[in-house]
Amino acid sequence: MGLCATAMETIEAYTGLSPAAFFTISAAMVVVYKIVCSMFVNPEELDKKPIDATSSIATNQPAPQPQPPTIQEPVQLGDVTEEELRAYNGSDPNKPLLMAIKGKIYDVSGSRMFYGPGGPYALFAGREASRALSLMSFDPRDLNGNLEGLSEHELEVLQDWEYKFMEKYVKVGQLVGTDQAVNEGKVEESEKHD
Repeated sequence: MGLCATAMETIEAYTGLSPAAFFTISAAMVVVYKIVCSMFVNPEELDKKPIDATSSIATNQPAPQPQPPTIQEPVQLGDVTEEELRAYNGSDPNKPLLMAIKGKIYDVSGSRMFYGPGGPYALFAGREASRALSLMSFDPRDLNGNLEGLSEHELEVLQDWEYKFMEKYVKVGQLVGTDQAVNEGKVEESEKHD
């Protein structure tokens, strides 16, 4: 009993809290820690025992090395229709994320947090987004390459977006087979090929 009484007196002396308050706050802190950690780590991982680094030394086996994430090279697609481009919207995690600006298709997989499912620009993935980008619009009706009726300022905004994409992302193809082809900020009727 002497050890327990000494511990209780020590808690009160150092913290200024009664032992009941101290243990209540300690328990609450553990619960908050578990909740916050579960936001970033799988809850089952919290309950696993940590790997003992000395155990691999005792068995004369090298410690397992973490594998670096695999980075996929951009796939060159060449000519793609708008319908084919829609398959690259992030719904299949094994396919790259692609989007088109002024008929040029860019691999935006490196920015999956922005263009992937749940990202703020996910709407643009797998689509020709020239009109939407020039208007700074998230309206699904603006997800097309039609530049008719855009002001000079809106075309300049689109040009800025295109320069950013050319600088940051790899061009992997171009859109074909649409009724309208985008060419240097102007809309021209394309020739249809059978």
